[in-house]
Amino acid sequence: MIIRRDVFQAIADPTRREIINLIAFQSMNLNAIADNFEVSRPAISQHIKVLNECGLLVIRKQGRERYCEASLKQLNEVFEWIEPFRKLWEERFDALDDLLEKLKQNPDQ
Repeated sequence: MIIRRDVFQAIADPTRREIINLIAFQSMNLNAIADNFEVSRPAISQHIKVLNECGLLVIRKQGRERYCEASLKQLNEVFEWIEPFRKLWEERFDALDDLLEKLKQNPDQ
């Protein structure tokens, strides 16, 4: 069976989101990443494999070490999916602000 990986699957797991946060600003080797978690190194390796398959990180070899670097372009897919909802809620909050302002100016209504 072929497993289809996508960016939504990658960010669905809190451990994977934390790995993304760790490597977003600096590349880290696998051991340095694993040191930040209380799960086994094989579990972290599996999370890194999923992130790599989804295109959210790139593994680069430097000598004997393997370094993970963030490749966050794929997160645009999430942004594009969320954007209509963000606009909807922004409009609703603007309408609520307007209503609250009217109630402040005319408290008897």
